[in-house]
Amino acid sequence: MARKILLIEPNYKNKYPPIGLMKIATYHKMLGDEVRFFKGEFTDFILEQIYEELLEKLSANDDSVEWAEHRADIIQYIKKGLSTKYSELTALSRSQLVGENLKYYRRYFNKKEYLDDPKWDRVYITTLFTFYWEQTIDTINSFKRICKNISEVKIGGVAATLLPDEIEKETGIRPHIGLLDKGGEYDDNDIIIDHLPLDYSILNEINYVYPENDGYYAYMTRGCVNSCPFCAVPQLEPEYNCYVSIKEQIKYISENFGEKRNLLLLDNNVLASERFDDIIDEIKECGFYKGATYIEPNKYSLLIQDMKRLNNNYRGHVRSIVNLYKWLYKRADAQTKSSIYSVLYKNRLLSVDTAKKESILAVDEFFAPLFEKYRNKSVKARYVDFNQGLDARLLTPEKMKRLTEIPIQPLRIAFDSWSLRETYEKAIRLAAANGIRDMSNYLLYNYKEKPVDLYRRLKLNIDLCEELDVSIYSFPMKYHPIQDPEYFRNRTYIGKHWNRKFIRSIQAILNSTKGKVGRGKTFFEKAFGHDEDEYEKLLYMPEVMIIYRFYYEENGMTDAWWNAFSSLEPKKMEFIKPIIHGNDFSDIYSLTSDKDILNVLEYYTITRDEAEEAIKTKDKSVSL
Repeated sequence: MARKILLIEPNYKNKYPPIGLMKIATYHKMLGDEVRFFKGEFTDFILEQIYEELLEKLSANDDSVEWAEHRADIIQYIKKGLSTKYSELTALSRSQLVGENLKYYRRYFNKKEYLDDPKWDRVYITTLFTFYWEQTIDTINSFKRICKNISEVKIGGVAATLLPDEIEKETGIRPHIGLLDKGGEYDDNDIIIDHLPLDYSILNEINYVYPENDGYYAYMTRGCVNSCPFCAVPQLEPEYNCYVSIKEQIKYISENFGEKRNLLLLDNNVLASERFDDIIDEIKECGFYKGATYIEPNKYSLLIQDMKRLNNNYRGHVRSIVNLYKWLYKRADAQTKSSIYSVLYKNRLLSVDTAKKESILAVDEFFAPLFEKYRNKSVKARYVDFNQGLDARLLTPEKMKRLTEIPIQPLRIAFDSWSLRETYEKAIRLAAANGIRDMSNYLLYNYKEKPVDLYRRLKLNIDLCEELDVSIYSFPMKYHPIQDPEYFRNRTYIGKHWNRKFIRSIQAILNSTKGKVGRGKTFFEKAFGHDEDEYEKLLYMPEVMIIYRFYYEENGMTDAWWNAFSSLEPKKMEFIKPIIHGNDFSDIYSLTSDKDILNVLEYYTITRDEAEEAIKTKDKSVSL
């Protein structure tokens, strides 16, 4: 008998889709189970479940009413029990059962009777970063209550692997640690879930759109030969696997969900593989060779083809096709628009609430040629991205030459420490000499190095861009000890050489650059300073003067602050710096009565709201 399987991702914002859950979806569909994916708030999920059950009852009570057209009103009544909604809904039908069912399911929700009537045979909940701790724990403790058997609630992922004891302590459930790479972890079979291809169709079941959602996601190695103290990989993937073939995965995905443009490889240290040449050869064999191009497939045709063979698990297909109808309507000419609207209206396909599989298939003959005519057929370049970066220490001329055989963009090279500058610079020069122009890296800060070392790494990248005529995008990333009991629930950790104010200053600067630092010496020097002294000045600068730099420079307040701060005598400077480092200026008058120190500290009490109001007032006066 088919089981009902629920896949849950906590409702945090993240860039990439949940690869583990996508593999688990493939696994359960192979077994013939019914699979549903959800990302959102628990209450919204419960409301949707109750609505679907009530919709069946109402349709059975009176099928002359298209109850799905009243979805919003029905959910409002279930949630709030508004008498006006009850009256409006019961007025649609003469059946007395309609009112009885509405009241029953309102009580069912309000009294939380659904907790006594769990519907799901198994619930999987993925976890990500530990700084989403509260949200993750709340999600687990909510959704575990709607599984028929608590032993069938399965928790996995990054946080679950790093902090299994804490997860168990706060949820009562022992999570799975590590990868699903042995077979038989959850059922009596030898299927290795980690080796399965991803099920992209589940992403269509939710409203959330992942910034990266249409590439091939894969690993060609697992683990890492290094054991960097700031890295979680040794625990997540303790054994290094030097080669994982992806040919069959890519073939399966292409045939079932359409070809993807780019290949995103999540390997932690691919250069350490003794089979690196085999990896490059397979990447090329999969269609990612230098100069490779891509034409977007007919997504509508693929969805229809898949929907025809499915008896269940097509919820996401319906949602996607309705969205494609809207896309087609916008692209079509005026005459075709009229025909499209008429067909959609007649078949109740204007909304995902009323759209049905049977109706979609019934109008396929009309829509198929239109989608083929209007679909995007432009030729695009393909790219390969080793997203976790390459180890500069292992980058030889031979390996670099092989990398140039694939359309790698960008080339990510780790630059976690200023002490590695010679190795890093050698790797960048080697890449440039081999024709690679687009590069990127993550720059770790708030770890063991001093704040000035972040500036030095950023400046080196700027200088290399100018000298070599390349583009290097840097992404400063704040170190956070994700397993430390004192800090894993939050982001409050401060490194040995750092302080709260310096971190806020870096974040304020990055806010203006959207988190990345690209080429361009003039912009860099304005953002981070033209030398190390000016960089230090920015670290001490009041936050609003960093964020609203031009306004405060123009009205002279930045110069006034700096003159007051830099002219403090040594003893007063020694007194004020720890205060500034603490970044708490809520009660400065209780700290000192010294006029010179208070004069400086008052600049730090200016809030963002006050700054924005002052800017608005100035803009109004200028316009007058």
